[in-house]
Amino acid sequence: MMSKKKNVSTEAATTGTKTRKQAPSKSRTKLAQLEAMLRRPVGATVEQISKSLDWQTHSVRGAMSGALKKKQGLIITSEKTDDGRRVYRIAG
Repeated sequence: MMSKKKNVSTEAATTGTKTRKQAPSKSRTKLAQLEAMLRRPVGATVEQISKSLDWQTHSVRGAMSGALKKKQGLIITSEKTDDGRRVYRIAG
């Protein structure tokens, strides 16, 4: 026997009861927050960004490389501090 598939109308799918609500403090996207952190004069470390955005460190590096450098064409510099940590900044 073949079972019938339920047809779900587009309207029913888009007006579902589950909706995402943004907290007032998170009005900007995470990529915008990442860019803002890198535009600060002091820059930001991967650890600072990871903690602030609640991302894993490999996700931070991937977002910098893919979304900011490759897609947006931004130049991201890194500088090693005296304590051995890397600080990333958007050049210019």
